[in-house]
Amino acid sequence: MAEAVSKGLRFPIGEFDKNVEVSPEIRAEFIQTIKDLPEKMANAIADLSEEQLDTPYRPEGWTVRQTVHHVADSHINSLCRFKLALTEENPTIRPYFEDRWAELADSRLPVNVSLKLLEAIHLRWISLLESMTDEDFKKTLIHPDSGEWTVEKFLALYAWHSRHHTAHITHLRERNGW
Repeated sequence: MAEAVSKGLRFPIGEFDKNVEVSPEIRAEFIQTIKDLPEKMANAIADLSEEQLDTPYRPEGWTVRQTVHHVADSHINSLCRFKLALTEENPTIRPYFEDRWAELADSRLPVNVSLKLLEAIHLRWISLLESMTDEDFKKTLIHPDSGEWTVEKFLALYAWHSRHHTAHITHLRERNGW
């Protein structure tokens, strides 16, 4: 039972399914999720105190503040990864140590820094996504740890990632009555 609770705290919307089938309609939903993320993240942290922002969303998890900064870090990398896949032939992308990045000094900055960054990144990312053709979404990239991905599946991953981390915060708020 404790393991199920722990997994629910770690994966509040469930784990990502790399085998997800992506139709043009589902792709449009994923793009909308990416488009909505900056506002949803801002709403998720609205009116939280500094103490609440520094509360982990689960035992041994990141704080809300670290989570917001992580999403910005991740989505900066994602935009670059999409551009690499669109401009190079099956590029190998560079992974990074997310846990180590979350411990760096900039992870203690005010969350508004990353909210502004998310707005800018997502504005550019949506412009890119909305300009892409069906063939563009079939292009591939290689992640050294998880193998070959289509851009379309990477879009699915980042739509999940957007909902996943927003849910960490909103579920924490619900559990704590914030």
